[in-house]
Amino acid sequence: MDSYDVVVIGGGPGGYVAAIRCAQLGMSVACVDDWRTGEGKPALGGTCLNVGCIPSKAMLDSSHHYHRLQHEFAAHGIHVKGVSLKVADMQARKEKVVRTLTGGIEALFMKHKITWLQGRGRLLEGSQVEIAPHDGETTTVQSKSTIIATGSTPAALESAPYDFDRIVDSSGALAFSEVPRHLGVIGGGVVGLELGSVWHRLGAQVTVLNRSASLLSKADEEIGQEAQRQLIKQGLDIRVGAKFKGAKANKRQVSVEYETSEGTQTLKVDRLLVATGRRPNTEGLNATGVGLSLDEKGYIVVDEHCRTSLPGVYAIGDVVRGAMLAHKASEEGVMVAERIAGQAGHVNYATIPWVIYTWPEIAWVGKTTQELKAANRDFRAGVFPFSGNGRAHAMGDAVGLVKVLSDGKTDRVLGAHILGPSASEMIAEAVTVMEFGGSAEDIARTVHAHPTLSEAMHEAALAVDGRALHR
Repeated sequence: MDSYDVVVIGGGPGGYVAAIRCAQLGMSVACVDDWRTGEGKPALGGTCLNVGCIPSKAMLDSSHHYHRLQHEFAAHGIHVKGVSLKVADMQARKEKVVRTLTGGIEALFMKHKITWLQGRGRLLEGSQVEIAPHDGETTTVQSKSTIIATGSTPAALESAPYDFDRIVDSSGALAFSEVPRHLGVIGGGVVGLELGSVWHRLGAQVTVLNRSASLLSKADEEIGQEAQRQLIKQGLDIRVGAKFKGAKANKRQVSVEYETSEGTQTLKVDRLLVATGRRPNTEGLNATGVGLSLDEKGYIVVDEHCRTSLPGVYAIGDVVRGAMLAHKASEEGVMVAERIAGQAGHVNYATIPWVIYTWPEIAWVGKTTQELKAANRDFRAGVFPFSGNGRAHAMGDAVGLVKVLSDGKTDRVLGAHILGPSASEMIAEAVTVMEFGGSAEDIARTVHAHPTLSEAMHEAALAVDGRALHR
């Protein structure tokens, strides 16, 4: 029986990063992963690289280029005739991006001498892990420490069972071979808005059914309201307060039934994307057999350092509490690796950024206005619109705003919220300032290059003290 210092179960952003960090720290490492591509080939990277974060961003960028070419370039003096769309070429580019990155992880495993055990991992007594491959005999390895990073899968609805043709999950919505005439989306969260944006830009009519009365309830209320306004202005049909009841598909269309304050409604669409959240992958781990504690929703119970109820067994990423974000999983993987090595690994959960890659992009970190009000926290807010930013105007993207929230007494930054171009990149400044316990005044006193989008963050920080210069 082969033995390793660490066995990682799962090769997604949490698992492969944990494996690499363990190897960097001098440990012998094996990573168990059973992902297969559509062609049946093994691939590292998990959901994120294969059918999640990376392919969706490739499609978002491609569709954004197509949309701008059709609707925005004329304002720049660029006139193009005969624009055509080949979805097959777009999909091929997406797959090339995926193969490049998943192959890169395989190369990193070789560089760090990490053993890739292809198959499904299962916990056994005595710190052993059983690996069941897609073909061949089951094997068992010994591990001093085990890290569970098995991720999550889309949550299915009994009232709208996937047929992976008319009714699909996020993976299916990334793989359409043609633009749907009318795409329905159940759920107005990250997945629903991003993939709805992709197909709308490519020509589909898109209707989003959102259960709550407002869009993006986790975001700052001002950002959520403006994001909803901008997305509707773009042409997305967003129906809030729409309680989904059920869907039935035939060979030609899907009939969707939902309820509003006006009663039961029916919607006919060509394709239906169910984007109502994800569930942790804990089935098949033999949790009951080895005494691994799960909560009522199936998440593995862990402490602040991701230790489970079993000695020497850790769990990270989507399979444990907290945000289902790839970067959160990666940082937990690094923390666990360093703690196994006897170091002081740590994750600051208060400074994990969120990003939604619509356009304008949406990004935030820390507390929202509504959270601070609910806690009766003394705070100040500074807001600056991109309509006052020179670079945004030069780009032709002067919509949205930056909002900085700071403590009313200490001025320490409590949260930052952005709706605008390249918000995903801009949010890092606020994350860094918060990680160092910085203040809005620190941002305000920092020189920002001109002209840049980042000046909007500078102005929002100035606005906290009523000193915005360009508003």
